[in-house]
Amino acid sequence: MAEIVLVHGSWADGSVWLEVIEALHRQGHRARAVHLPMTSFADDIAEVRREIAALGGPVVLAAHSYGGAVISGAAKDNPQVNALAYFAAYVPDEGETVPSLNAHFPDAPGGAAMVFHEDGWSSLDPDHFHDALAADVPPERAAALAAVQRRARADCFVAPAGPGAWRDLPTAYAVSTEDRILHPDLQRWLAERAGADCVELAASHYSLLSQPEAVAAVIDKVAVRGEQR
Repeated sequence: MAEIVLVHGSWADGSVWLEVIEALHRQGHRARAVHLPMTSFADDIAEVRREIAALGGPVVLAAHSYGGAVISGAAKDNPQVNALAYFAAYVPDEGETVPSLNAHFPDAPGGAAMVFHEDGWSSLDPDHFHDALAADVPPERAAALAAVQRRARADCFVAPAGPGAWRDLPTAYAVSTEDRILHPDLQRWLAERAGADCVELAASHYSLLSQPEAVAAVIDKVAVRGEQR
């Protein structure tokens, strides 16, 4: 059994992991989802570190999208963390940002769904949510998800990352091959650079919602590697 902390991406909350959590519990693991404040990159890292500390023992961190940058920072020099799993997620190296990583590849077609406001906050256009983020999720569910999306400070994305813990830990990556938000080739490049055990899922950006069993299987496998360190 492993303790697993799950970290969502921008504009979401921990509830996007619900079906993955159910699958992990069936495997015998204990899983908790963090709710990031999304007020700053540093605040988000601090929230994950608080969750890790509350558990007290070894922890596997798994993240989606922007949450990948968060767990890369939260795990660095943290002896409790023994493995990392990324799902259509950013895996930055020191000094990199979300925009600087995106610049390595052509813009993904779903980018128009992101709205950046003059007050420094960002959100998603609910009318574009299904097509851009969750095309393989039933339309009714995608509409409900779009209705509960949260805002995120745009500064979260441009804060430079520190050294990545993925250099020192067993790491897994699941590429979403049908992703319209984070370019699949960027995902493959990040996974290769991190030396991750990589699988490809024929999924939208939200593989957590469309393929929760496959996502849980990736976490389960890397958790075993973490226990063997």
